Amino acid sequence: MASKEEPVCQIFSFQDCKTSPDPIFELPAHYLSPTSAPIVIDNGSFQTRADWAAPAAEVAAPRLLFRSVAARSRGAARSDTQIGNDIPNLEPLRWLLKSQFDRNVVVNFEIQELIFDHVFTHLGITSEGSVNHPIVLTEASCNPLHCRQMMSELLFECYQVPHVSYGVDGLYSFYHNNAQRNLQPPHTGIILSSGYHCSHILPVINGRLDAVNCKRVNVAGSQAASYLQRLLQLKYPGHLAAITLSRMEELLHEHSYTAVDYHEELEKWRSPEYYEREVHRMQLPFSGKVPGGCVSVEERQERRAQQLRRLQEINARRREEKLLQDQERLDRLLAVQELLEDGLLDQFHKSLVELNMDSAEELQSYINKLQLAVEQGRQKLLHSDTAEGKTEPVFNMAEYHQLFVGTERLRCPEILFQPSLSGEDQMGLMETLQYVLARYTPEQQEALVSNVFLTGGNMQYPGMKDRVERELRAMRPFQSHFKVTMASRPALDAWYGARDWALEHLPGGGAAEGWISRQEYEEKGGEYLSEHGSSNVFIPMKIVKPVPARPAEPSVTMPTITGTTTAVTTVTSALTATSSAVTADVPMVTS
Repeated sequence: MASKEEPVCQIFSFQDCKTSPDPIFELPAHYLSPTSAPIVIDNGSFQTRADWAAPAAEVAAPRLLFRSVAARSRGAARSDTQIGNDIPNLEPLRWLLKSQFDRNVVVNFEIQELIFDHVFTHLGITSEGSVNHPIVLTEASCNPLHCRQMMSELLFECYQVPHVSYGVDGLYSFYHNNAQRNLQPPHTGIILSSGYHCSHILPVINGRLDAVNCKRVNVAGSQAASYLQRLLQLKYPGHLAAITLSRMEELLHEHSYTAVDYHEELEKWRSPEYYEREVHRMQLPFSGKVPGGCVSVEERQERRAQQLRRLQEINARRREEKLLQDQERLDRLLAVQELLEDGLLDQFHKSLVELNMDSAEELQSYINKLQLAVEQGRQKLLHSDTAEGKTEPVFNMAEYHQLFVGTERLRCPEILFQPSLSGEDQMGLMETLQYVLARYTPEQQEALVSNVFLTGGNMQYPGMKDRVERELRAMRPFQSHFKVTMASRPALDAWYGARDWALEHLPGGGAAEGWISRQEYEEKGGEYLSEHGSSNVFIPMKIVKPVPARPAEPSVTMPTITGTTTAVTTVTSALTATSSAVTADVPMVTS
């Protein structure tokens, strides 16, 4: 019969990866002729991914992949700004980090310009004052018109780009994976996209985004990392400085998972055996050296243990010597007592005098005391021998610097489905999905749930696909059919999809579908969007701008020849009704 194995402790170390600066690549000559190759930029709120729109044989993955942050100390020159991978460790500069995003929308265009400078420089573009390549750029779903206007102004006015195309990252990933699965267009389905700041539900009907029914959930990867940081800082108040946001992101990416049934999974963690088997012990870095000295903590503990063992040996020898002395004296007194029992009274009294005792009662009292002392001495020796066999508990410095990550592994990803766990007062992802589906007819619902697509970096938790399937099974009618598909590369497929679209729709000399030329930018404004299958929906709207009426001139008092005064009132002409308002065509996009 095989013996029961003890649970194995899972001890992990934080990687604390240090990034190295991005190299500056050379611009291949065939990207300039016969036409300029497009540049594809996945402008994500967590990471920026950029490279040339080239076939997969030439560009297997985006060569530029860095965090969408910039660090520049106050008063420093623009050239001293560090971008993305130029920052080896984010934590010391966390208070200096700035992003171009407010949630998932670009609002800080000064930082966005620095990001573009970094991209163009490292892709090998050396032309002064202009970038003579078309740009394919991702934007948020239902992106505000003002944000697109500022982005177009930056690209056309600052970089003099010839063409720009905007698309939604989730849609690019959706069409890229549909092409891999050989699904024939037009595609119908519903996209669950979760990134760093927000999650989106994007219904697609017959190949076009239904922007009216798109919904956003303000819970994603950054909220999960902050929630995990709060949980562990409350659990380990002695390690507040070591529980950094970068390490929490590593815990989410490498050690967390989504529970298929949250409450059932929590019940499993009540078992001590399950806890010991599944808990991840994260080893924090620590120094064994004592500050101001050259002796390590382990060496000091070993010296103390040796001193304690020597003291125990000395005390044991003293107890043994005292026990022998008491035993010898007890034997002598018992021998004197035997003289009385044998009737040898003369020898008994002579022995009492030698012992400086007066009576047999006093002798018996001494014998009782010595017997008790001998018994106690033997018990102490027995206990000391047992104590010597036991190992002394020693303070374990390494174990003190371990974070036991147990139920936190599933509690933090769970806020995507239950935002109330982290204090967010809004619906979860699947509850929002149910609300969106309820806005369609039963036939449309069947078509949408037949292609439920999961994408985005925050969808990479193990068990996410199974959890979505379980939630759909609970909300859909009995025996209804649905299909859930995970993106092949949830974090990168948006860039691959944008590259595929750029290769299939290269801009020509005039207007091209999905591309905004410089002439169209100047004629239609920066907020203009040329629609395509992976873009937002562009809807122009008329806005009435009222013209304020001229105020009436005040009355003027003029003196007469006789010295009296008369009031002369200047009457102004009334404004015509036709000039009271001016109608202008201003485009907008639905949200």
